[in-house]
This record gives sequence, structure tokens and C-alpha cells, in this order.
Amino acid sequence: MDPGCLDYQLTEEEATQFKQNGTFMVENVLEPDHVARLVEIVDRVDKEERARLGHGPSDRINHYDFIGKDDAFLELLDWHKTFPKVWGIMGWHVQLYHTHMTFSPPEPDGATLEKDGLGLGWHQDSGQINSDFDSDPRPMVSLKVAFFLTDTSIPGRGNFFVAPGSQLHNDFPGEDRKQSIGGATPVLAPAGSAVFFDRRLWHSASANYWTQPRRVLFYGYSYRWLRPRDDMTVDHYLDRCDPIQKQ
Repeated sequence: MDPGCLDYQLTEEEATQFKQNGTFMVENVLEPDHVARLVEIVDRVDKEERARLGHGPSDRINHYDFIGKDDAFLELLDWHKTFPKVWGIMGWHVQLYHTHMTFSPPEPDGATLEKDGLGLGWHQDSGQINSDFDSDPRPMVSLKVAFFLTDTSIPGRGNFFVAPGSQLHNDFPGEDRKQSIGGATPVLAPAGSAVFFDRRLWHSASANYWTQPRRVLFYGYSYRWLRPRDDMTVDHYLDRCDPIQKQ
């Protein structure tokens, strides 16, 4: 593990934001040249996966289990500017249990935010777990770190929407999961930033009305007793991983 992790541990302010709002953002966790290198890789993987799955060039897609598709994705697993904040929230008994890459191409020519809307789809993560637990609120169990490779610091660029504080209540804080709700906030994340969020937080992607695709890498960390969400195609990495990466 990179000793530089010790310089980026969870701060009191971040811990408070996560507890109260269910999320916080850290800018500049990736340098511009690093972002550019990842964009090239993401675009290649997206092109290959679209061809394999038969998706069109304008479809908004989640590519699951991307972690094993390029060595560049492995180094973000315990990235020195983000991983310390994961263990600061969850402790040491954690694992990577889920990865997905979101690729949101620009909306078709002529589409506008005013005419076509936000394109929301509110949800909590972890699916079946939300039915298995009957407490209110349910336990956190996992969190995600989202690495933003596209500049979404301006509204209308496929922004990540959150309902701050909604992780503390099971019920959806609105009436229509495809519409905006009271207190909904777009996360204006620049390229190179990371957004941390509680899996229980009600959140949504949105339509991308910019000229560039919206690219985000999501790393899901859970406690080690939870079965992995994905197939986790990582065997080819193990001979070069240090003990913490192997965990």
C-alpha cells in the first residue's frame, strides 16, 4: 500500500458530511494526465462492450465488472487519495465487491434539458438487501467511490443527483422516481474528482446534454462477509497484488 495514504485520511468534516448527508466530494484526486489516460481506456472498453452486447452508440450503459479489463483500473482499488477515506468510514474489514462503469453519450441532436427533462431514475443500491433487512434505517453494509472522468461541474452534463440525508429513511422521499424531488441536488463534480456515497442514499444519474460523453468509474466497497455483487474477474491480477489488494 502507498504510504501516501496516511496523508489523505478521512477528515472530521468529511465524516460529518457522510453521516448527515450520505455523501461528500473530494476534488483533484486524479491529475489531468491520469484522467486523460483513463478516458482512452474507458472509451476502448465501452466500444468493445457495446459491440459485444449489441448496444447502439447513443445508449446510456452500465458496464459491470470492469475492474479486470485493464491494469489501470487495479491501481484505483487502493488509490492513496480515496482508499484511506473508505477505511476511515468502514474500518479495515472491507473488500471490493462491485464495480461498474457508466458511459452516458450526449443526448440526440435537438434534445434539451428544458424540453426533454432530467432523465432521472431514483434508486438505492444493493437491491435484494433492501428487502432482507427490516430495520429503519437499514444498515449501510457498503459504500461507493465514483471517479469522475468527465467535467460535470455544470448542470446538464449527466450530473449525479442525490437527496442529502435520505440514507436515514427507507422510504423514497418523493412520489415519482423519474421526477425531481424536494431537496434533490446535482453533484457538480469536475473531472478528476471522487464522490463518496452511502449505498442507502437515494440517488440518480441524469441525461447528458453536453457535447462529450459522461464517464464515471464506480468502486463498491463492502464488509468482507457480503457476497460479491459481480463475478469479480481478477484472478490474473493476484500474482502481482500486495496483501491489502489481495484482501
